[in-house]
Amino acid sequence: MQTPFYNRRSLLVSSGLAAAALALPTGLVSAARAAGLPPTQSMRGGANNYRPGAPMVERLGSGFWVTGTVRRAGDGAPIRGARIQIWAATTLGGEREPRNHGSVLTGADGSFRLETEQIVPNFGQPHAHLAYDDGAFKTVFLRPVMPSASDTSVNADFVLAPA
Repeated sequence: MQTPFYNRRSLLVSSGLAAAALALPTGLVSAARAAGLPPTQSMRGGANNYRPGAPMVERLGSGFWVTGTVRRAGDGAPIRGARIQIWAATTLGGEREPRNHGSVLTGADGSFRLETEQIVPNFGQPHAHLAYDDGAFKTVFLRPVMPSASDTSVNADFVLAPA
């Protein structure tokens, strides 16, 4: 069974803001999305092969991008300096391979990105694992599944609730 991936559109739908967002001018969509934004729930299988304290890295390879944002539940404010751990099975080896584990910090706008080697199917699905576990907010593990093994990027957004 494929694990669902919650993107920005599904966050709007799940928070009941889809109709409001569609009716607003583009510049107001972010404000509508932020109002009452519910926290992201951990995904089943997200913590598999997690390593507490994975080192900070500038990159884990080349050619594939893992991106996303980190926002605060409720008001949707971006969270700067949040540590996000990323790991996946890539052309370098499986999820347990140390070269496939690393952490990055979010920027002022709450965004993060990490370049890796190409993610390959593991247990039949190409997917990444991402974790927030810094302590200021509740821990969240995500496991976004890519639609195709030929994809060259995956995006995962976190909405965090206070710890």
